[in-house]
Amino acid sequence: MDEIINFNAIKEYNAFNNNETRHPLVSVVHLERADPRKHSRLRYEFYTIFLKKVHCGDLRYGLKNYDYEEGTLIFLAPGQVIGQNSEDYYQPQGIALVFHPDLIAGTSLGKNINDYHFFSYAVNEALHLSEQERKIILDCLSKIEYELQHAIDKHSKQLIVSNIELFLNYCTRFYDRQFITRDNVNKGILEKYENLLNSYFSSDKPQTIGLPSVSYFADELHLSANYFGDLIKKETGISAQEYIQSKIVQLAKERIFDMNKSISEIAYDLGFKYPQHLTRLFKQKTGVSPTEYRNLN
Repeated sequence: MDEIINFNAIKEYNAFNNNETRHPLVSVVHLERADPRKHSRLRYEFYTIFLKKVHCGDLRYGLKNYDYEEGTLIFLAPGQVIGQNSEDYYQPQGIALVFHPDLIAGTSLGKNINDYHFFSYAVNEALHLSEQERKIILDCLSKIEYELQHAIDKHSKQLIVSNIELFLNYCTRFYDRQFITRDNVNKGILEKYENLLNSYFSSDKPQTIGLPSVSYFADELHLSANYFGDLIKKETGISAQEYIQSKIVQLAKERIFDMNKSISEIAYDLGFKYPQHLTRLFKQKTGVSPTEYRNLN
């Protein structure tokens, strides 16, 4: 089994990279201070954000097809693993912002941290920054580092957490920009999604597997579920789950006109375990039940 290096505390990661620990729960880590080392698999028990200045092919985490090469941000939630084992040595570069969940506990950021879906994006869905965006990110990091270089006082935690929240809000904006600037790529994914939906319901999968999930299509498209969901929402204005439900209702409307099939049979054909679940969804989307829709038409 591949060896994984675990970091449970901020001070362990600071020591690994020859950085001083100024606060037990947060650090801005300058990776160029680290000694050259072999590539390895790393697990962090805290939030980790890498800012790397890269050119295509320089980063060994599977990133490719950059839209911007001035900087790339990679986000990891606690418990995630990144990297690969190799005998090759390399010199770490870039900056890492690391903060422990205990730092944000009881704060507005702690309550809303799950809204930042990019912490569960795959590495190949990283955020690629323009030069101007990179400057804004560096400015946010410098404010956090400024607080860490001064003695901890009653204002420190609020200012540090507020600046991390500002940093993450900028990242949300920049991801929105990335979705827009990669419009052609996104439309290709949307077209594939529609084709996958059509082929799913024209096969026997609804009867054998059941109703399709968002994660099923994300896997088919080699995307993380959160990235896929956010992309679909940006492109269509509705969630990926709502998109599936709309497709189901559309198919149900077509099949309801087959008078040789009962509503229950149609529900089972579409993948519902219980016919009343189709009735509930159909009425929610159309305002009438399947039976009422059949009678009206």
